[in-house]
Order: sequence, then C-alpha cells, then structure tokens
Amino acid sequence: MIHPRQALFDPEESAAPALPVCDHYAGVETRMRKSLQLQAEMGPVFDVTLDNEDGAPVGGEVDQAHLIRELLDSPDNRHGRVGVRLLPMDHRHFADVAAIVLRAAKAPAYLMLPKPRSLAEVERAARALDALGAGAIPLHALVETHGALREVFAIAAHPRIESLSFGLMDFVSAHRGAIPASAMAGAGQFDHPLVVRAKLEIAAACHAAAKTPSHCVFTEFKDTRALQAAAEMAGRLLGYTRMWSIHPAQIRPIVEAFAPTVAEVDEAIEILQAAQAAGWAPIQHGDQLQDRASYRYWWQLLERAERTSFHGGLQLPAEVHANWFGAA
Repeated sequence: MIHPRQALFDPEESAAPALPVCDHYAGVETRMRKSLQLQAEMGPVFDVTLDNEDGAPVGGEVDQAHLIRELLDSPDNRHGRVGVRLLPMDHRHFADVAAIVLRAAKAPAYLMLPKPRSLAEVERAARALDALGAGAIPLHALVETHGALREVFAIAAHPRIESLSFGLMDFVSAHRGAIPASAMAGAGQFDHPLVVRAKLEIAAACHAAAKTPSHCVFTEFKDTRALQAAAEMAGRLLGYTRMWSIHPAQIRPIVEAFAPTVAEVDEAIEILQAAQAAGWAPIQHGDQLQDRASYRYWWQLLERAERTSFHGGLQLPAEVHANWFGAA
C-alpha cells in the first residue's frame, strides 16, 4: 500500500520541520544540567535551548559559551536536540561565543538569533555563522523588535531559518509604555490587540514559508492549569506548533496541550486507514466527504501525535506506529 507521505504530498513540496512542540530554555548551570537529564529521561519530545543571552549572567558570556560547549558534549545530550541561543549580532562577543560553541564535537541542533532588527541583520548573522562553519546548522530567530515584525514574512522565507519565536517581553517594552505590563504576563498576553496582531503575523509568516512558529513564554510557571490553557490557545487559536518553557514544571503541560486528543487521533486513524484501503480516493466518513485535502490534515495531526508521544503520555497504537512511523 502507498504510504500517506507518498500519496498526499508532492515530492517538491516544502514540509515544515518536525520539531518538538516544546522548547525549554535554561541559562543557569544547575538548571541546564537538570534540563538535559530530564530530556534524556523523557526522550526528544522537547528541545533544550542553552542560553547565552538574557537567561545567562551578564559579563560572563565567554565563560558561559565554554560551559555550553561542555554540555553539548555531555553524555546527557543523548538525542541531539539541544540548541543554543547566541548573543545579538552587534554584541562585541557574538563571534567569540559562536566560535566556542561551534567547537563542540556534538553540533547544536539549531542556533537562536536574538533581537534581529531586519532581514538584512539575519542575513549578516547567517553569513558570519556560516564563515565559522555553521552552514549545516538550522537558524532560529526571535521576533521581538518593530523591524523584525515589519519584515517577518521575508525573514521566515530565508532559507537558513527553520523557526521563528515571539519575544513577548522585549516586544512589549519596545512600545515605551504604550502597552500595559499586564500584556507581558498570564492571560493578558492574549488580550492586547498589538500583541495578538504580532503573534498572528509571525504564525502566518511561518506557515506561508513552511517554517515552525514558536509561541512565547508563560511567566507564571507555578500555575500549570493557566499554562495549559495558554498553550491550548496558542496552538488551537493562533496557529502555533511549538512553545517555550522556562521551568521544568512547564514541559509536560505544554507537550500535552499541543498533543491531539485521543478522540482526534482515533478519528484520524479511522479516516486514513479507510482512505489507504480506497487507494487515497475520496471516501465518506460518517456524514462527511473526505478527500486528499482533508487527508493531509489528518496525517499531519497523526505526525504531531507521534512527536508528542512519551512515556506516561499519549501513545499511538502499536500497529499504526509500526505501519506508518517505523518499527514499534
């Protein structure tokens, strides 16, 4: 039988990268080590981003880079899903830090570019990193300035960019007090029109370019119920397929919020198995017509279910996993 990927997608069609739905940030050594240990235990259902910018000590950037290099090469980096947030392009230690990180035997899964102000700045950073030997490493960028938001579609389309993240707090601060502090925390970040507009622009730009939109932090890390509600809103209302975590307690709620429900997975399996049996021709499921356009939706939902499967969480049936995603 023809596999869903072969039946439903043009071989020339760009597919969004299959990134984990959670991007966990850590910049203090004890938390960095604990994050890597947790990832080693849970599996690659979340990325770890080792922070050399806002989450790291000011003035110790070079020492932090050496620590990050050590952690990249540590035994706890088992899955190859550890990235690094670099310094802004105009920081005097940008090249020094990048060069140290890139000397790690295990290359970072991606390099995050903070605070770009334009497409030209992203291009300049990409050229500088490529000159240091990072040409095969995907780049992520933080959209947190007026200039980056203005050029977000062009930045998303850049061939070196894999994902764009929204930098909520820097974006709000860039409005010089015109956006209230309540928009930086809790449910308030889903209320202010300028913030919501920025989030939607980033998500739309990423989907247009087959890149991954990553939602910003939720700072109330002890309120897991509110966090899960925010993650569900980011994913189901604003079109995000990934979200930042800043505390280990946030990881599982984010993964669970971005995972499809059991009912959605069951429906997807029923539809796709019937479609495959019909040679991917249109079928009737219940009272609805399903064809290749809707099959693509259900297949992408199953791919997300596979990416969010972990011990103690939602698991695909063994037969489905073996038939469509490799050996069980």
